[in-house]
Amino acid sequence: MDHIALGILAAIASFFVATLLFTLMLVLCQRGKNRNQQTRTRPNSQLSIPIGESASFDPSLNWVSMPELIQATRNFSPDLIIGDGSFGLVYRCCLANRTVAVKKLSSDAFQGFREFRAEMETLGKLRHPNIVTILGYCATGWDRILIYEFIENGSLDQWLLDTSSSENDVSASLVPRLPLSWETRLKIIRGVADGLAYMHNLDTPIIHRDIKASNVLLDKEFEAHIADFGLARIIESSHSHVSTQVAGTMGYMPPEYLLGATTATTFGDVYSFGILMLEIATGMRPNLPFKAEEGDCQEVRLAEWARRMVEHNRQMKMLDANISRDGLGEAGVVEFFKIAMSCASDICKERPAMKEVVDLLNGIST
Repeated sequence: MDHIALGILAAIASFFVATLLFTLMLVLCQRGKNRNQQTRTRPNSQLSIPIGESASFDPSLNWVSMPELIQATRNFSPDLIIGDGSFGLVYRCCLANRTVAVKKLSSDAFQGFREFRAEMETLGKLRHPNIVTILGYCATGWDRILIYEFIENGSLDQWLLDTSSSENDVSASLVPRLPLSWETRLKIIRGVADGLAYMHNLDTPIIHRDIKASNVLLDKEFEAHIADFGLARIIESSHSHVSTQVAGTMGYMPPEYLLGATTATTFGDVYSFGILMLEIATGMRPNLPFKAEEGDCQEVRLAEWARRMVEHNRQMKMLDANISRDGLGEAGVVEFFKIAMSCASDICKERPAMKEVVDLLNGIST
């Protein structure tokens, strides 16, 4: 074999050796990186949240293991389901001798992780009597689970509308439902207003972005608790949040969102709150069109119908038929609808701030 051939073989051998060494170094570096990341995750978890995902969470929140949850929920038995939202199923169970609500978020990785993070970063920091309390969480593999205080009387929409009559409705009333009195409805809406005013006036405000009857829970005293912060966002400056995705529920969603606005503000919550006021007073769904008058072929939505009725001073006719008129003061009802229509103004800048709404509601006599 001549010197040229030997040189070629030597060069090839050197190349393979160098490539092998380089590959080995990459493998060792990657292992070191993974080992370092594992040491920065929360203790006690099998596959915990990386520090980058959990750094802004309240450290006092309890981590609960998946085996504990499987045992408590009987492997997430359908018999324990008390709620079915767009972000996951909610189960009633007992943990550490306390009845709690457990929400298992969507199995879709992106959706589940996004809603989990939103709730942990917003609801995990809030402490107010009219906002549901988050007690703990579980983050294992692809599973994201949130644990809340259990609110005895379920959601507001279950009391306003007979949602249990649907065969597809997985929620069940825990107590017999009677028509809500005007005084109770006023108490509930005042509670929601207090909770929103608290959120909007934090040093770093939080917007909910999905205020509606199904996201208001009622305790045994019918105090309101705002729930489901899966769409909530922290707003760092100017009380607004830039988003490329429309958020909310049809019927409650402010018109500027539907027209393509990419900035979500506290006044978006105010609009949804105004629609909720109309719903709680009339007992009518805001997201379903209906015929305003008998024989009328044109369908309208709740907000449009309410404006027409208020313009003709027919506020008492708007009230839910289940509300007793005995001793009911018309002046208070008129003021209630005046506040509701102000909040539900199509013009964003004409809506009052929630702090002002609280004062106005407190001025209504029952």
